[in-house]
Amino acid sequence: MLVVGLLGGIASGKTLVASQLCRLGARLLDGDRAGHEALRQADVIDAVRRRWGDKVFDAQGNIDRRKLAGIVFAGTTESHADLEYLESLTHPKIVETLRRQADQLQAAGTPVAVLDAAVMLKAGWRAMCDKILFIEAPRSQRMGRAQERGWSQEDFEAREAAQESLDAKRGLADLVIDNSGSPERTYAQVEKFWHSLGS
Repeated sequence: MLVVGLLGGIASGKTLVASQLCRLGARLLDGDRAGHEALRQADVIDAVRRRWGDKVFDAQGNIDRRKLAGIVFAGTTESHADLEYLESLTHPKIVETLRRQADQLQAAGTPVAVLDAAVMLKAGWRAMCDKILFIEAPRSQRMGRAQERGWSQEDFEAREAAQESLDAKRGLADLVIDNSGSPERTYAQVEKFWHSLGS
């Protein structure tokens, strides 16, 4: 099974490209969903409560991801340590989930899987990928998309600062997909890449 990894800046369109690849026949390895699952595991919940107390939990006793993000992406020396701690809890869980999903897809005869995981490089998951696509979009456009999701400019900048540089990500790519235009224009590029996999 061929694994295609997606890299790009915040709100560059990785989810769009992943959905377009799945439309063509790929299956998704969803790092974001695996991350949500990790935050629902009892040992992670206990560790989070020990470090940050009840302030990062909602009324139902679940981890409130927005409140937790406000702490770990605050851009301070302390928040960097908090982020590293959180990642030490969640990354092993996420990769365990992704590897299990990949094994199931391979056993089912899936020809191509697409890995959409924002922290792919930081977590060392690039080794899972046979091909890397970098999804390109101007910063102003990405900022607008993030704000449509309810993010502030500060949220956007803090999240981006916590990731590898765009130049580093672009430098690892086998192909750059320009997602500054319409979804149809992006799809044409994705489709061309998809057909190249069979050549």
